[in-house]
Amino acid sequence: MKIRPDVLRTYQSVHTWTGITTSLLLFIAFFAGALTMFKPQIEQWASPSNLAATPVSEQRIDQLISQVTQEQDKAREGFNIDFSEDGAALSWFVQGGGRGLRLNDKLAFANLDNDKQLVVQQAPSNELGNLIDQLHRTAGIIGKVGHEDLGVLILGVAAALYFIALISGVIILLPTLVKQLFALRQHKGANRLWLDSHNLVGVVSLPFHLLIAWTAVVFAFHDPMYDGLSVVYGDKPLFEPRARGTITYNLDQLPSMAEYQKQLTALAPDHRIDKFEFSGLNTPNPSLAAYLSANDRMQRGGYFDIIYLHPFTQEVAYSTVTSSEQDAYAPIVNSFFSLHFGNYAGNYGRWMYFTMGLLGAFLFYSGNLLWLEKRREKHNEQRKATKIMAALTIGVCLGSMLGIAIAMLASKWLYFFDVQLNQGYMWSYYATFALAIGYSFYRGAARSAIHLLYMLTLVCLAIPATSLITFIIASAPNWSSTEPGNLMVEVIAMVFAFVFWRAANKAKSRAYFGERNSIWAINLPQNKGLEPAIAGSTS
Repeated sequence: MKIRPDVLRTYQSVHTWTGITTSLLLFIAFFAGALTMFKPQIEQWASPSNLAATPVSEQRIDQLISQVTQEQDKAREGFNIDFSEDGAALSWFVQGGGRGLRLNDKLAFANLDNDKQLVVQQAPSNELGNLIDQLHRTAGIIGKVGHEDLGVLILGVAAALYFIALISGVIILLPTLVKQLFALRQHKGANRLWLDSHNLVGVVSLPFHLLIAWTAVVFAFHDPMYDGLSVVYGDKPLFEPRARGTITYNLDQLPSMAEYQKQLTALAPDHRIDKFEFSGLNTPNPSLAAYLSANDRMQRGGYFDIIYLHPFTQEVAYSTVTSSEQDAYAPIVNSFFSLHFGNYAGNYGRWMYFTMGLLGAFLFYSGNLLWLEKRREKHNEQRKATKIMAALTIGVCLGSMLGIAIAMLASKWLYFFDVQLNQGYMWSYYATFALAIGYSFYRGAARSAIHLLYMLTLVCLAIPATSLITFIIASAPNWSSTEPGNLMVEVIAMVFAFVFWRAANKAKSRAYFGERNSIWAINLPQNKGLEPAIAGSTS
């Protein structure tokens, strides 16, 4: 297929500048997004099992609820029931509560001892999973515009530009798509290999990237889109307002857990009941949010569908479970969420989205490297703008990964010290991220890339090492290290460690023995005998 050269140059310029202006933000969003595919496993891994609700048999859960609501004031406002194979566990917020990332929330957990006496313990809620999810949604950008996160809106703009970059990139490749798509030409140098890898990942994963870009734009700007419909609807409300209650019920009028389960099984027979969230029980407008999951269904939430019930009458207020009674609009909206979250194919889908998310991060990183190589000076000192962009690329990309790794490493050590757990996560991430960027500017992109990659290797290895140490220490909290989900986190950390170690060695080899005029070259004095020593240390 032939395309006029001037047209190709135009699309190449569009692809380059839309990519370079969004790449760093999208790198953070994609890397963190890949990790959120296993957010429940990360949360379980980070939370000590002895500081969590202990399940009781479903025959005893009603008795436990009755005792808790009689003796605990906060529990009368609302409580949570988590269902597992071992039964049901009860908890409630003694401080904070609600959705989103909150740093000071504290939970209480209740159980019955052998004498059927109530036992209550308290612990801070562990927000590590929510921190990673927040990075995915906002790229770590702090602030709000109205009720929306500033980072969400900025990422929405970035996603729109990213969509344009994808289309223009495909047009650039059309003339040589069939011939060169799977050609990884290692013998033509590192730059050609990076370009071939970038093109291959971009084309093979194109449907995934188009889907993520489009749904991200919808998520970011759904409120302005709804506001625009006022032109059609006028003063008529777009969504039917929820009827306000006038009756305050007594807590002893709550149905049993078995009655709720029977009702929900009838409403969603193909789903598994995972969690109940009761709220506003002592008000005229109580609510029960029932979280249900199904591995072979499109789900509205990242991990669940939700059915909202009146907790006393069991009247359904709202449901995200797709049914034949819904109009065509509901399944379309649900599909936007499900396709973005990758929750429609169980664990196979999550592993696929995890892999594609990491490849997406590679796409942005490699795109920046190619841009930098294309703009470097062939024989002279590199331009200041090139050095700044190189330092930013290394600092932001490696710094964001290192920040997440440090926060995960800190998760278990923070329990040994009298510090605010979730503030510790925030300080760990943002301090590491800022230091990595500062270090990249101070030492230059080439040196800092090597050092940060080795640091990432050490931190990733320290994650399973910490789990082993805390498993050995008798006085340490119990993290149930033998649980499959926990072991998966440790194994992935070791795989990342190996990848970062290999990348660090490659970066070192290129820095000292690669092309001298590259932005990634480190030029050493020739008369100090340094190069032989370095030659023996590279692999």
